[in-house]
Amino acid sequence: MWIYLSFLSALSLGIYEVCKKASLTRNAVIPVLFLNTLFGSLIFLPLICISSFFPEKLWEAAFFIPPASLHVHLLIFIKSLIVLSSWIFNYFATKHLPLTLSGPVKAGQPVAVLLGALLIFGERLNLYQWIGILTAILSFFLIAHSGKKEGINFTHNKWILFLALSVVTGAASGLYDKYLMRSLDVMTVQSWFNFYQFFTMLPILFLLWFPVRKKTTAFRWSWNIPLISVFLAIADFLYFKALTDPDSLISVVSLIRRSNVIVVFLSGALIYREKNLKSKALDLVLVLIGMFFLYLGSV
Repeated sequence: MWIYLSFLSALSLGIYEVCKKASLTRNAVIPVLFLNTLFGSLIFLPLICISSFFPEKLWEAAFFIPPASLHVHLLIFIKSLIVLSSWIFNYFATKHLPLTLSGPVKAGQPVAVLLGALLIFGERLNLYQWIGILTAILSFFLIAHSGKKEGINFTHNKWILFLALSVVTGAASGLYDKYLMRSLDVMTVQSWFNFYQFFTMLPILFLLWFPVRKKTTAFRWSWNIPLISVFLAIADFLYFKALTDPDSLISVVSLIRRSNVIVVFLSGALIYREKNLKSKALDLVLVLIGMFFLYLGSV
């Protein structure tokens, strides 16, 4: 079951990435991210209130949020800082890089997760899973070659660096999620980390962006902004549910989630009419082959 939850999470994550790109195009990054955390918090606010004051209404439901200790809240707050760091880097990279390039690069994040999973959790992969991982690594090098055709130097481009930092912090978040899901409730983690992100973004918005807002890219409202939060909430809920399965492997779940690149790639090609699609399509095919072998090794 955790395999199917992972693929559904990937689909939702792909739609989330497309909405994010649409929201960030010719728009200010910091307020878009702030509103994402705001809407994410508002999604879970009713569930927190009902679970706190009328627990019998949700007691046996999947959306019940049980009380948590101060120690649990501290663990969730740490997660919110890790995720927010990844998001900040990723939002800037998404704004300035083509979807057909940034999507496949982000798909390389599970490689970093794999190294951590092997070292920290002692996970062991079978032959099919290793084939999937190595295929994904090969696709990453081909993606770098495709980027050069568009004048994007992977070693000297600031936004590629931001994307790489997003991958590293995202991998750290994935490993931390596996640790949290061993003992914590899914809804507790998902609901409260949204609130902590929102309160962390408040000073960033008013201290870093607001004073210089007239000198930088102006903010404009888009209905894609709330859709970012909606599809991310769906993707994360399915993701956390997959990790609660004792048989789940974080290295495999993380890589399957990156199959969202299919949705991202098609959107970049059909909506944004991005360039060099033939060479990038080969990169995408390798990613899909990697997903297929991971699936074979996990069923």
